[in-house]
Parts: sequence; C-alpha cells; structure tokens
Amino acid sequence: MSAAMASPEPGSMIAFRDHPGNIGLGDLYWDRVLRCAMSLRDAVKKALPTGVVSVVRSFLGRGLEDEQWARTVMNPRVEELVRSLDPSTKSALEISGNTWSRRANFKKFKALDYPDYDVCAGPVPGEKFDVIIAEQVFEHLLWPYRAVKNVYDSLNAGGAFVISTPFLLKVHNYPVDCSRWTEIGLRHLLAEGGFPMENIVTESWGNRACIKANWPRWQVYQSWRHSLKNEPEYPIVVWALARK
Repeated sequence: MSAAMASPEPGSMIAFRDHPGNIGLGDLYWDRVLRCAMSLRDAVKKALPTGVVSVVRSFLGRGLEDEQWARTVMNPRVEELVRSLDPSTKSALEISGNTWSRRANFKKFKALDYPDYDVCAGPVPGEKFDVIIAEQVFEHLLWPYRAVKNVYDSLNAGGAFVISTPFLLKVHNYPVDCSRWTEIGLRHLLAEGGFPMENIVTESWGNRACIKANWPRWQVYQSWRHSLKNEPEYPIVVWALARK
C-alpha cells in the first residue's frame, strides 16, 4: 500500500506494536507485563481442571482473563454483536489485530496490519468481506473519514463493520493519537462514510473511578475491587455495529 506512510503526514494507520520505538518506556513495560500475564493465564487454564479455573476466577476476578477494566463490559458486548452476524457463514477481515481468529469461528478470516495495508489509503485491493473489525484502531488514524469510506467499499453487499474506540481515556501515542468520538459522534462518522444511519447501532461504557484508575497505567480488572457500573456521562469506550 502507501509507501509514503514513512513520513509524519502519511502515518495514518499505525498500531502501537508496529512502531515499538514510539512507545514510552512505561507503556512498553506494562504492555509486556500484560502479555506475560496472558501467556501465564493460558498455561494455567490448560493445566488446571475447569472447576478449579472457575474458583480462581471468582476469587481474583476476570483480571486473570487478560482484560483491562476499561474493556471488561465492552468486550463481551462486542462479541455478542459479532455472534449475531452468524460468523461461521461469513468471511472476515480484522484491521490491525488478530484476536478474532480465535474469538469467533469465521468461515474465512484474514488479518491485515500496517504497512501491508493502510486503511486510510484505499479499500482492500481485489477482495471484499462480509465482516470487517477494527478494535482500538481508529483513534490512531489521521484520516478516519477516509478509513470509514474504504471499509465501506471493502464490504460485500449487506456486510457489517464492527468498531470500538476509546473516549475518556488518556492520550496514548502509538505513535499518534488523534481522535475521540461519543456515541453520536461515531454514528455520524460511520454515516458520513456511507453506512445508512438506520443501520448503525452504538453503545458505550464508563465510570469516573475507572477513568481515574487508568491515569498511571492500564488497569487490569478485578471483580472484588472494581465496579462495572455505567455512568453514561463518563464514557470510556464506545463501540458500534454498522451494516452496509
């Protein structure tokens, strides 16, 4: 795709893992800690009987399951939206990520990362999909409207776009952090990119305690300690399902 992405202007679609040199040492440290915790979790889950894992989860909370507090409500809701699309019959593309290869049983799955694919530069060349997913990506794009239009053009007729983004979350330059949207803002961004307004569903979650907890670092969720109460005036994360 666009070779010009090497300059500051074109760096339109950039995920933090593609540019480790641009991550602050503190963020890099905690990212590695979280990845190590995820690997340990997987090993424990394989080694222990299901009943024991359930007891440990109930005592320590879902933090053992690799979830940031800010995403604990959003993640299962997004999974519900994806399951409603009947993934076993659909082809899917995940932009700047590869988690949905294991989170849903898509008939066909593909993951594309920058610089192999720049969603701001154009539609996926020579290929269309039934479902496109972009989680925690669009806040890092310099040209989000262009990106939505390119997603729209990369979908088959009747296809669906699943997107999640932060709102009241600290700036995280991986390597740039450009935009935030409320539910109504995200809805209009998607509509401006081509999706019919009546085909867009948005949701959000957040509370003041979680906002504050994420100031020093991304807070891992612990059920005995952290509230999942939603305060609508303080959304931390916003997500949407838009159908073509």
